[in-house]
Amino acid sequence: MREREYVRFCFKLGNTATETHEILVSAVSKKCVFEWFKRFRDGKEDVEDEPRSGRPPTSTTPDNIERVRRMLADDRRLSLRRIAEELKISLDSVSNIIHEHLQKRKKKFYAFPTLRKSSNV
Repeated sequence: MREREYVRFCFKLGNTATETHEILVSAVSKKCVFEWFKRFRDGKEDVEDEPRSGRPPTSTTPDNIERVRRMLADDRRLSLRRIAEELKISLDSVSNIIHEHLQKRKKKFYAFPTLRKSSNV
């Protein structure tokens, strides 16, 4: 998003697409810069993505989110695969529900905690 704002800024300064790409070479591809310059030349000033049509998500429903939450509340050691099989949804959908909607993260477990140095040694 920020790169698009830089491209728009360079466009308004009167830079060419090639000059702008040379400035932003590590952040944005040349093709992308040229596409955004064309867009700005056509009068479109907004740097946000345009809404896309497409198939709405069918697995990430409030019902499935709640079902996953309840399953994890009953047994937090359930695998993604087991949840996906029970709910008949994809592994990606289960992962998305757990991480994005339920804000759950895997906790790190260390089998051998760090040994503290004793002050006598």
